[in-house]
Amino acid sequence: MDKNHLIFDFQSTTPCSARVVEEMAPYWNEFWGNPSNTNNRSGLFASAAVEVSREKIASWLNINPKRLIFTSGATEANNLGLVGHAKAKAKLYGKPGHIITITTEHHAVLDPLRQLKNAGFRLTELQPNKDGLINIDQVSEAFEKDTFLVSVMAANNEIGVLQPISEIGSFCRRKGIVFHTDAAQALGYLDLDPDRLQIDMMSLSAHKIYGPKGIGALVIREGVPLEPSQYGGGQERGIRSGTLAVPLIVGFAKAVEITRNDQQERNKRLLFFRNLLLKGLKKNISGLVVNGSIDQRLPHNLNISFPGVNGSRLHSQLRRFIFCTSGSACSNGEPSYVLQEIGLCKRDAEASIRMSIGRNTTEQDINKAVGIITNIVNNLRK
Repeated sequence: MDKNHLIFDFQSTTPCSARVVEEMAPYWNEFWGNPSNTNNRSGLFASAAVEVSREKIASWLNINPKRLIFTSGATEANNLGLVGHAKAKAKLYGKPGHIITITTEHHAVLDPLRQLKNAGFRLTELQPNKDGLINIDQVSEAFEKDTFLVSVMAANNEIGVLQPISEIGSFCRRKGIVFHTDAAQALGYLDLDPDRLQIDMMSLSAHKIYGPKGIGALVIREGVPLEPSQYGGGQERGIRSGTLAVPLIVGFAKAVEITRNDQQERNKRLLFFRNLLLKGLKKNISGLVVNGSIDQRLPHNLNISFPGVNGSRLHSQLRRFIFCTSGSACSNGEPSYVLQEIGLCKRDAEASIRMSIGRNTTEQDINKAVGIITNIVNNLRK
């Protein structure tokens, strides 16, 4: 990476940990066998590595390893869970039913659900409050007699707010509705026990926690029906066919191990730096607005707006010094729909930045960022 820039974009992705790279190394060319072919020693080694990794990740989630289906990432896990379950329920009842989600979901949830809507399913998209959160009453009021699926992300990828997952899960369980959550941003920061939180399907991704890109998982509760998304060799219990990426799976398990072992200490450190960053910016920049709840929030996330500032010029100048974003990594430069859904006008959404703090961020980085942002914003206001 360019050492002349400060990096505050760790929610888009993270660098692969050196310990993870080391763990993966033997499985690229030494134990390179196909895990589905256990007729030779190479395949047996590969198969064992996959199952040991599955057991490790499952133990940290407090689930049976059979409930963990490896995918290429959270996007595939979302599609597999949402579309697969919808198709299974439509086949069971002979017609499509009703689904509930929220308007600030990642497009990896919104897009497949909107495709299901085009296919005849009914979809209710709940709009969050100004703090970015929804409440259980909104979910309850949206419930219909043929509602069969609710999908609400654990932690928002732009504003970092933490939805009341346990309450929603409890409501869905009482109603006999399957509850899905995209937990890609929450893994490593929250204690994700699907059974305790009453989550039926949960999507995960390794590259958000200093693991490799291209690997993730869908956690499924026993008895939740799913139609496969692709057909072939019948790997992953016939739900997700395709040769498994052994090195990536091994790396995923190592990344989860590392992030689980230092989660509490790391969260305290990230929260300290996040608050230091916010305090410095508030002190130097008048009218700064924090987007989303500051209390119910990931410890490393800060999303702020600078009313009265030209967003295009703001980002053009920031880009010279700091890696941060105006929204999701998938937004293609458009003003954040998440911010607009919680009440910001397009102009203020454009004049917003998402800053996320990483493992190696230092106090010096924080102080430098405060100085750079202060100078740019105040000069633009002149």
